[in-house]
Amino acid sequence: MTTERKRLVHEFSQEIHDASAENVDDLLPDYYHADAEWHGPEPINAVEGPDAIADAYWAPLLESFPDLEKNDYILFAGEFEGGQWVCATGNLVGTFENDWLDIPATGHATWLRYGEFHRVLDGKIAETRLLVDVLDVMRQAGYQFVPALAPEVVIPGPTTQDGVLLDEQDDEASEKTLQVVEGMLDGLQDYQEEGLDGMGLEKYWHEDFMWYGPAGTGTTRGIDGFQEYHQAPFLEAFPDREGGDHVARFAEGNYCASTGWPSVKATHLGDGWMGLPATDEPVGMRVMDFWRREGDKLAENWVFIDKIDLLQQMGVDIFERLRNDQQYF
Repeated sequence: MTTERKRLVHEFSQEIHDASAENVDDLLPDYYHADAEWHGPEPINAVEGPDAIADAYWAPLLESFPDLEKNDYILFAGEFEGGQWVCATGNLVGTFENDWLDIPATGHATWLRYGEFHRVLDGKIAETRLLVDVLDVMRQAGYQFVPALAPEVVIPGPTTQDGVLLDEQDDEASEKTLQVVEGMLDGLQDYQEEGLDGMGLEKYWHEDFMWYGPAGTGTTRGIDGFQEYHQAPFLEAFPDREGGDHVARFAEGNYCASTGWPSVKATHLGDGWMGLPATDEPVGMRVMDFWRREGDKLAENWVFIDKIDLLQQMGVDIFERLRNDQQYF
């Protein structure tokens, strides 16, 4: 059953290669239940049923990128609180021929980084949680709204090139991966009492681990790079943040993933993160994480935050700025 669920999701990715804005509504009922829930990034957000999913997300996307390919470089499955889930991450890539979400088309190849979780029931998808790094699409189109501290690059797949797990994996390896991730997550909660040094990252992360962050943050290498360019500025802005409110969290083989909607809740108390002054207002963050374990530690982490939704809670309407060509804060 696990392999069937994974092949269902992976087959859908392959079918997108041949789909078009005109026929994608015929494709989705083969994969989705009639009353399927779909939760996506701002400004699309939540819709229900294959027709609405096609109209709100897939048809406009395929209209804008007619030669679109959907390339999973991580895909695996697991259970969470009784639900049967499949998760995947990778890059959509296509030629940006027509405007999308008010982002002006460039005519150039464009990479749309995505993370997704699908709850499968009776052979079809009953629920999807999907994040696309829309802010990064804007960056590639020439709109740099957020001053990232670390390099913003086309995010690669696992260095081991073994992330698409279509076959069954070893249960002991899966349990070990989950334990390492959960231990690391527990350590992250020690910041308020013990600071960065008390979080014990060296117990869970390889010295030269890669952290692939969203647009407006960038990609870092090693514990020092992670703390300097992401963790310290983030925690200064949100010192009371609480995470772990997950819709799904599971591991298979050497891979683990989690998502929440929102999974992080905090108060924006510190100045400077993404170039913004503190608002002193509460926020919630839609987040996805994918991890790869190597031996006893984590070697890579792919991270998604719905930054446009978060910025809106912080008083910044990115789409209004896009329409008015108001770059930087």
